[in-house]
Amino acid sequence: MKNISIIVAVARNHAIGKDNKLLWHLSEDLKRFKKLTTGHYIVMGKKTYYSLPNRPLPNRTHLVLTDVPGELIDNCTMAYSVTDALEKMHPEEENFIIGGASIYKQFLRHANKLYITWVHEDFEADTFFPHINDEEWDVVSKEDFLNPDENNPYPYSYIIYERKK
Repeated sequence: MKNISIIVAVARNHAIGKDNKLLWHLSEDLKRFKKLTTGHYIVMGKKTYYSLPNRPLPNRTHLVLTDVPGELIDNCTMAYSVTDALEKMHPEEENFIIGGASIYKQFLRHANKLYITWVHEDFEADTFFPHINDEEWDVVSKEDFLNPDENNPYPYSYIIYERKK
């Protein structure tokens, strides 16, 4: 079985995006994302890839899912189905699912770890993260950052979940 983790920032109302953009800017969360994913495969849908401000992201292998047969994106490994993506992921190292919503939904059942930044606000959105079944996941780590500052304007928590055995 592949080592698959989901990494995502989610609002209290499960919002994750609007108009193919993030809903907030939390400087510390972006630094954490870079630290965790550098050196690893990052798996995403095509719209997420094109939403990246600087692409491809340095020092990561980009695995992009598309439903257009034969489509190619420079400097990316392409996958044409979930099964194809699973086969192309790194066999031992941690693979990070980075979005969007339909990719999260399709890979949630394959993931063994979730890195969720819970942003303690509600946001207007058109894209949402699926609900997590508490009976399937254990919280293994939690860090709260409840005092907003100029670079992190919302209170948030980092929670790491592992799939129950």
